[in-house]
Amino acid sequence: MNLSNYTDYTFLKPTATERDVINVCKIAKANDYSSVCINSCYVALAKEILKKSSVKVCTVAGFPLGAASTKSKISEALNAVNSGADEVDMTMNLGYLKSRNYVSVLRDITDVKRAIGDTVLMVTIEISELSKNEIVKACEIVVDSGADYVKTSTGFSDGGATFTAVKIMKKIVKNTIKIKASGGIEDFETAVKYLEAGADRIGTSTVLKPESDTLQKRNSKIYRRYIETSKKSEISLAELKDIEVDL
Repeated sequence: MNLSNYTDYTFLKPTATERDVINVCKIAKANDYSSVCINSCYVALAKEILKKSSVKVCTVAGFPLGAASTKSKISEALNAVNSGADEVDMTMNLGYLKSRNYVSVLRDITDVKRAIGDTVLMVTIEISELSKNEIVKACEIVVDSGADYVKTSTGFSDGGATFTAVKIMKKIVKNTIKIKASGGIEDFETAVKYLEAGADRIGTSTVLKPESDTLQKRNSKIYRRYIETSKKSEISLAELKDIEVDL
């Protein structure tokens, strides 16, 4: 097992340039990451760069607020899929959720999932804006919607992922759908802990590398499996400096 296989390398800044996206794709390829997550206007570009690799292209819909109409989200998601996106990450309508208009929340997600078919759909619930009970309800709705993942955060709110929230999410979704922890995950050890807490994927804008064998081996089964395969896929620091952008 390699930590890279659980990593979604993310660059969703509104100022992202074509050169930024090219560099992000190069880094993702060099590290054999699971996917890159970029703004939808760059899906075709990322798909072209990554066409000979196993790295998937993920993009966003209704991002980051989630308050767009369902028709708008469907249009954005379909356009992304037609441009080559392998995964779509939509943001839940938190206003509907807090209004307890759960039917509209469910319909919003279900309609997007039906529109994109077998394409993977992630739903970001923005945990920093929700109470514990709201996190529970949001997860229940995502499970019922037919989506594939529930995700902690957009990275654009006041807070990101927390271990407590991921544990709550895991208790609710169990193994019916997967969990993506995203927002504020900036080092290898923290990423490993999120996986151990129940996350299936990690969203990060940082190249996650172990600081030392002694530090990272501590109580980490995932790390021990990672070390066995890391020599095969890890790029050198010199190579990384040549392609890494300031994230």
